[in-house]
Amino acid sequence: MSTTTSGTPEAASTAEVELAIGGMTCASCAARIEKKLNRMDGVEATVNYATEKAKVSYRGEEVSVQDLIATVEATGYTAEEPAPARDASASPADGDGDGDDEERRADDALRPLRERLVTAVLLSVPVIAMAMVPALQFEYWQWLSLTLAAPVVTYAAWPFHKAAFTNARHGAATMDTLISVGTSAAFLWSLWALFFGTAGTPGMTHPFELTIARSDGAGNIYLEAAAGVTAFILAGRYFEARSKRKAGAALKALLQLGAKDVTVLRDGGREETVPVGELRTGDRFLVRPGEKIATDGKVVEGASAVDASMLTGESVPVEVGEGDAVTGATLNVGGRLVVEATRVGADTQLARMAKLVEDAQNGKAAAQRLADRISAVFVPVVIGLALATLGFWLGNGAGLTAAFTAAVAVLIIACPCALGLATPTALMVGTGRGAQLGILIKGPEVLESTRRVDTIVLDKTGTVTTGRMTLLATHTAAGVEASEVLRLAGALEHASEHPVARAVAAGAAEQAGPLPAPEDFANVAGLGVQGVVEGHAVLVGRTALLAEWAIRLPGELERAKAEAEAAGRTAVAVAWDGEARAVLEVADAVKDTSAEAIRRLRALGLTPILLTGDNKAVAASVAAEVGISPEHVIAEVMPQDKVDVVKRLQAEGRSVAMVGDGVNDAAALAQADLGLAMGTGTDAAIEAGDLTLVRGDLRAAADAIRLSRRTLGTIRTNLFWAFAYNVGALPLAAAGLLNPMIAGAAMAFSSVFVVGNSLRLRGFKPLA
Repeated sequence: MSTTTSGTPEAASTAEVELAIGGMTCASCAARIEKKLNRMDGVEATVNYATEKAKVSYRGEEVSVQDLIATVEATGYTAEEPAPARDASASPADGDGDGDDEERRADDALRPLRERLVTAVLLSVPVIAMAMVPALQFEYWQWLSLTLAAPVVTYAAWPFHKAAFTNARHGAATMDTLISVGTSAAFLWSLWALFFGTAGTPGMTHPFELTIARSDGAGNIYLEAAAGVTAFILAGRYFEARSKRKAGAALKALLQLGAKDVTVLRDGGREETVPVGELRTGDRFLVRPGEKIATDGKVVEGASAVDASMLTGESVPVEVGEGDAVTGATLNVGGRLVVEATRVGADTQLARMAKLVEDAQNGKAAAQRLADRISAVFVPVVIGLALATLGFWLGNGAGLTAAFTAAVAVLIIACPCALGLATPTALMVGTGRGAQLGILIKGPEVLESTRRVDTIVLDKTGTVTTGRMTLLATHTAAGVEASEVLRLAGALEHASEHPVARAVAAGAAEQAGPLPAPEDFANVAGLGVQGVVEGHAVLVGRTALLAEWAIRLPGELERAKAEAEAAGRTAVAVAWDGEARAVLEVADAVKDTSAEAIRRLRALGLTPILLTGDNKAVAASVAAEVGISPEHVIAEVMPQDKVDVVKRLQAEGRSVAMVGDGVNDAAALAQADLGLAMGTGTDAAIEAGDLTLVRGDLRAAADAIRLSRRTLGTIRTNLFWAFAYNVGALPLAAAGLLNPMIAGAAMAFSSVFVVGNSLRLRGFKPLA
């Protein structure tokens, strides 16, 4: 998808495009393409070997997409122009089978590789067996080995030879060059030995030796090495390709969550089924039980339960009714809903989630950039080392066979693929698993931040608390039933739009059932409401309202009011028929999960700090409820001062994470070393954050940090293995301590190990 940014005149003509790259076989291929693209004027490119994509920023007046594609093709690879933009609110499988087509294309791409692998294995096994087991060697066994090995080295290994030739035409060398040169040299040497040496002598044995002591002239053949290496490397490529598909499976699943069709309500309520891509903002559509919600919207009719687990990772369905927001791709598991579309296309939460995940997967960590730089010069260095090895052993009188064996082993043991796969595969799996759990990681640089942070600042409203007023308690006078208080007070407050009144009405309806209709309702500005409910003259509001009717709170209610206000809560007095009957406590309620979340954050080595603009009494009450120490409470902070709080903590030497959800949190999230935005919050906060928590559960912050640290640890393990493998294996090969066939198996295993280690992240689970 191509986008153009605007703002300054220079930025106005800058565009971004993502190209699908074909023909890459190792990290050095990606490094070459990236280098060629970045040499173009006005172009900045990043090429990812694991995702097989190039993310390119370019100046439109100087470079076109076709120019970019031509540059990639001139380098010896293929590039595809992005497909026309589709309505991102729809699944990629929208009605046209694209999801299935993509799966079929992936299978078609693997089929030739699978066929060559099967051929190589079936023909190589007897060749290797005859070379290794003297009992299987019969008269003319070498010629049978040649007959079986020839199709392996030609047909099965053809992709390596073709890529090596293509790269050679462009003056480059890649992993395929090493494989092609190594297997071809072993095969051609064997041909020469069979036809012109002593290897073709009937009855001659071929001892299988692993050391440099092999120096008997031209008698030895290496058909088992040529065939075995081809089979091992094809196996590695095949399993690597399958594993890479699994690594990206979570993103593909995310992209395919959307509904295909939607029932739109036209004039007069007429139902019309249309593809979801035709849905527009403001359209009203019907969602029956068991159907997916087509796009983000607001419920205008009906009530139901919605299963959002595919987006948030939260397994418990959420009750929704008129006025509630719903998210596209979630599942209606209850009643009939009529929804008004508020966001379509690329603006939907599903599309934005997919974009965040894809951007993260295309990014590169600093360590990976180092690996890329090494990969860019890796193959020429290995070829030079192989020639040096050949010359060294020849110069030391080890014999042509021994020198040749060591040189071929050097060519085959080297593996830049593992370096290229170390970071992107872990990122693909980690970010994909995060998306399944409602955790969006913006990029690889975020992972390093999660390791360093030692302090986490929590914005109170909407993060630790629900962000909305809630009826918390009902204190009644002697002989008064709480249900009666709630029914009468709730009925009166239901007619008011004040946030406190709405909290009382909602709490009363939940606890006391259907509310009666009030009569003679009146709003007394600044004091409360009054009216008649079921024949009772009811007052609800401040004590000053009751005082106007000469009504005073009895002692027990006065104490309840004082305790509520001391805790920072709003006390609402209720009276009817000339007597005070109750005091209601209303406040922004602490989320049920916040205390557990604080414990989990502490277990990760983080110091939680509560930040709020509320007064100290309210802040202290909330902190005590969730387990935050009084000295770690910062209250009465103006929105614009939140950034200064983060800066002050950083000046003290702390590495600060910040969790918030509002517009006034955006600057602090950007200033923090790690910003965690609640997905239930504003777009500004989400844009400023490094990690987005799709569900409004603070426990997800602990899970996000755990997953990020686990992903970072996997990347480091991969890179350590990739570097250690090459640093350790190349000297062994040069010393003549590795047979070429064993070297080929080790090389194939190194790439599969890196991908397999990354796939372990699929098993990451949130704490119960």
